Amino acid sequence: MATPPVAGALYLIEGMRLITKPGLRRFVVAPLLVNVLVFSGAIYYGVSQFQHFLTWMDAQIPSWLDWLNWILWPLLVLSLVILVFYTFSLVANLIAAPFNGILAEKVELYLAGRPLSSSAGIKEILIDLIPTLYDETKKVLFALAWAVPFLILFLIPGINLAAPVLWFLYSAWMLTLQYTDYAMSNNGLKFREIRARLRSQRLMGLGFGAAAAVLTMVPVLNFLVMPSAVAGGTAMWVKGLNPAPQR
Repeated sequence: MATPPVAGALYLIEGMRLITKPGLRRFVVAPLLVNVLVFSGAIYYGVSQFQHFLTWMDAQIPSWLDWLNWILWPLLVLSLVILVFYTFSLVANLIAAPFNGILAEKVELYLAGRPLSSSAGIKEILIDLIPTLYDETKKVLFALAWAVPFLILFLIPGINLAAPVLWFLYSAWMLTLQYTDYAMSNNGLKFREIRARLRSQRLMGLGFGAAAAVLTMVPVLNFLVMPSAVAGGTAMWVKGLNPAPQR
């Protein structure tokens, strides 16, 4: 049975609660630090380039559409915000991937009621570093390949009015794929199997990703998105995507 989108959003809220648990907090430090540094860069870049973007867009909008400015400008600004923060999310997840994998593992152990080890497993991180970065690179290339047709929509008159909505849905789905991958990869699922598992609960996945995308654009809260979404994505795997869920 399909699960509604709100259930997916609630898993992200559960993830925000999980990262505050005493046994899990120490595994959140590295992903949180990476996210703070990367999103600080995203904010700085976005602010510094905003005026250039406005000038460029003025040149793109034909004069006969001037009367639609009050509709077009909010959509274009929203598109820019989504694009910048989504791009930097990919970068942050690529850098923090080894730590996110360990966080997902510890969250799953916590949810299953099993004891957590006392360290973040530096040796384990180093052993898995190359395979993890390889898998992350594949995910980034997959996301970029799908991004091209969505970005082209912004250049097609008429259709570009709907492009921001379509781009948001694309971003939401890719964020879901990104953040649930850690737990499912830890359990031996391949990338194509992960996509198939998510397609079986598409609405729940979109709800989770949409909530993550919205929080990504909220100052301060966006710093917490990555560890919260990794924890929430793990909870969604354990309780909603695993065919034999643990209770």
